[in-house]
Amino acid sequence: MSSPVHHVAVLALDGVYPFELGIPSRVFGAADGRYEVRTCALDGPSVRTNADFSVTVDHGPELLTDADTVVIPPFDTARITRHPSPTLRAALDSLRPDTRLVSICTGAFVLASTGLLNDRPATTHWALTDTFRTWFPRVRLDPDVLFVDDGDVLTSAGAASGVDVCLHLVRRDHGTRVANHVARVCVVPPWRDGGQAQYIEHPVPDPDRTGTAPTRQWALEHLAEPLSLADLAAHARMSRRTFVRRFNEEVGLSPGRWLTAQRVERARHLLESTDLTVDEIAGRIGFATGTSLRQHLRTALGVSPITYRRTFRGAPDPVPSGEPPIPTRAIGFPIPTSRTSLDIRRTPS
Repeated sequence: MSSPVHHVAVLALDGVYPFELGIPSRVFGAADGRYEVRTCALDGPSVRTNADFSVTVDHGPELLTDADTVVIPPFDTARITRHPSPTLRAALDSLRPDTRLVSICTGAFVLASTGLLNDRPATTHWALTDTFRTWFPRVRLDPDVLFVDDGDVLTSAGAASGVDVCLHLVRRDHGTRVANHVARVCVVPPWRDGGQAQYIEHPVPDPDRTGTAPTRQWALEHLAEPLSLADLAAHARMSRRTFVRRFNEEVGLSPGRWLTAQRVERARHLLESTDLTVDEIAGRIGFATGTSLRQHLRTALGVSPITYRRTFRGAPDPVPSGEPPIPTRAIGFPIPTSRTSLDIRRTPS
């Protein structure tokens, strides 16, 4: 029996960025009918973009009341306000309590202005963090990540991070196989390394300076091996200190955190696409034991390997006593942010 279609409403505000406005339809629309994406406006069908044209929107704010997910794309920074208009507040107040909220870039200001981000982790474009912190001190802002998943509320950084967060939701809802298919259709990477710290303005680097990209590619081809920081630095022909500094500059994560994220992602793919045991998967991706894999998967996703496999593959493995199966429509996997502490046993820090 197929799952019900997930209804996504995209709220186009005056000054909306056209590129980001189209991201939800493009990404969710490539998921083979699993989502229905419609766009709405607050005040009439014509919405002025931040470019030299307007768009015509077929739906009004009443569309929000029946949405399973509401996406708020970014809009021109000149239109950012600390307090929402009565019309906007009324529209957001009409949402069902179980509606999932997603913001892209300046869309986080909308959620924060209504108090929806109070005492929650969130992100927005790095260039706006000073204003955001001043206006909304109760929000736990993390300007270094591409997006933050806080269960029913997700916030993302600028522009292309809207693709990242929408792909993440497809992966969260339907698993790695479907998300990878969507990424191929859209001709984008299934996920990007690191966070937006790598995009913050820095002095122009020396063009002759060696980067860490070749070593990252080499590491992905050798995940089964017990890669140490010394191994990575030696491959890059750098000292450990230089390698760690350049890795953080380019990726926004330490080498150890990056390796763990790649191994967890590979584990998800193998759980969905093979019948390998947990111990066999651990051996193929570089975790010392199946217990280590279980710990890392639970830290990253909040579930055991067996539960993850049952959700996204329908394998006949029994669910451990006391652990309920994951619902297939609204899966609240917590995603570790840049401050999450991980127990990295075979990876360098």
